[in-house]
Amino acid sequence: MKIILTHEESEKFFYNSICNSLRELYNYGLELDYDENHYFAARKKLQEQKLSTCFEDVLIQILKDGNSLTLIDNELNGEYTKSITLADVHEKVQNTPISHLMDAINETDDATTGDVIIQQVFYNEIIFG
Repeated sequence: MKIILTHEESEKFFYNSICNSLRELYNYGLELDYDENHYFAARKKLQEQKLSTCFEDVLIQILKDGNSLTLIDNELNGEYTKSITLADVHEKVQNTPISHLMDAINETDDATTGDVIIQQVFYNEIIFG
């Protein structure tokens, strides 16, 4: 079975995943990185629109602004360092293993679901956990 998501759905599920599971990545020796200038520009844009400026909202805005987010591999000589753009979110969230994708769709997702979606977007496969 293949599920095709809209861009908005993909963004929503990725957003929920970073809200629920971003800290899980540190258990794998991964660290989220982004250009500080992009972060402040994205935050300012959200402030000007009187929208939420929580960390996850700013991360999504960084992507919407055409910039990237990077997972840095601090344990395996950088083997799993990988950057993504919004196009990766749109393309890869829907490739999440069906049981986890259905949990996201049915709003029964948890930290494990989020972890799987994040890995799917960055690596197009599940590597850790």
